Amino acid sequence: MNRIDLPSHPRILVVALRRLGDVLLTTPLIRSLRHAWPDATIETLAFADTAGILKGNPDLNGVVVMPPRPTMGQGLALAARLWRRYDLAISTQCGDRPTFFASIAGRVRVGPFEPNFSGRLKHLVFHRSTPYEPGVHRVEEILRFADLLGIARVPDLVAPHSADASGMTAGPYAVIHAAPMFRYKQWTKQGWRELAAALAARGLMVIATGSPGEAERRYLDELWGAASVPVRRVDGQLEWPQLAGLLSKARVYIGPDTSVTHLAAASGCPTVALFGPTDPRLWGPWPVGGLDTIWAATGAIQRRGNVWLVQNALPCTPCQLEGCERRLDSYSQCLDELSPGQVIAAADQALAAAKR
Repeated sequence: MNRIDLPSHPRILVVALRRLGDVLLTTPLIRSLRHAWPDATIETLAFADTAGILKGNPDLNGVVVMPPRPTMGQGLALAARLWRRYDLAISTQCGDRPTFFASIAGRVRVGPFEPNFSGRLKHLVFHRSTPYEPGVHRVEEILRFADLLGIARVPDLVAPHSADASGMTAGPYAVIHAAPMFRYKQWTKQGWRELAAALAARGLMVIATGSPGEAERRYLDELWGAASVPVRRVDGQLEWPQLAGLLSKARVYIGPDTSVTHLAAASGCPTVALFGPTDPRLWGPWPVGGLDTIWAATGAIQRRGNVWLVQNALPCTPCQLEGCERRLDSYSQCLDELSPGQVIAAADQALAAAKR
């Protein structure tokens, strides 16, 4: 497709009204835009509670934030602020809200649409559009907008600017992020404790990260309070740049399907990702340099670049559902039965590869 025509020094808006990990996965598109238009002013529209993962991104000139649940007045004020402010606006989602803000912000609009009546109406809003295709990795889905714009893909996941973490640790360390946002992505407490003990036996300090939420703090209190080895907890203490700095120097990181795991992979850290119901073909971590070969649907231990993906492959894995009970607080048999030995083996592979 021919390169889209923009004026010199264009203003570009990327609309990314999604969760933290999803926002991080839009950064290859932002980098592609920066390479194509190095003199552009590029901004992102994101929710206030996800904008931090873009902090210090060298490809962005700014982030426009909105509340996760804006009032009508806040939405109208934002619409007035954005009205035709940009030469190009890109909606990275099919939803009504991102389509609306892209349509009012850009003189030229680009975005996806679904093959239904609502989607056909949205298709009329865009100057260039692409049909939504299920079953595609999120980064591949995002990079198709580069194709739509007629610019070269740059498949780099860009972590927040790393703050210096040298004062936080002494000696080699591993990072464990044990608490995902939702129960159905959790591994067992005993598994995490055995993993921590194995890492300590290999001469590594164990650092535990986590969000500042009250429920997560209680979970981590119970988990690490019964650990047989010292675990240094920094949950709720780090901003995204500090976390990026900590991950970039870790000997290994181990975590479930969560935004921090995507950040670890982007930071270049040897990353072990524990996957249960989620389909890695759609959401597997994106290693440094991109994916030459897409993740397989299942595999005991798969490796791509600096990422090792671990699964307990039951006949139903990956179901792409919210656990065995189909709700956010459900258990997931595939994770409950994932053996510590399998995770420790993947961590050992990652540690060995990092020494080469």
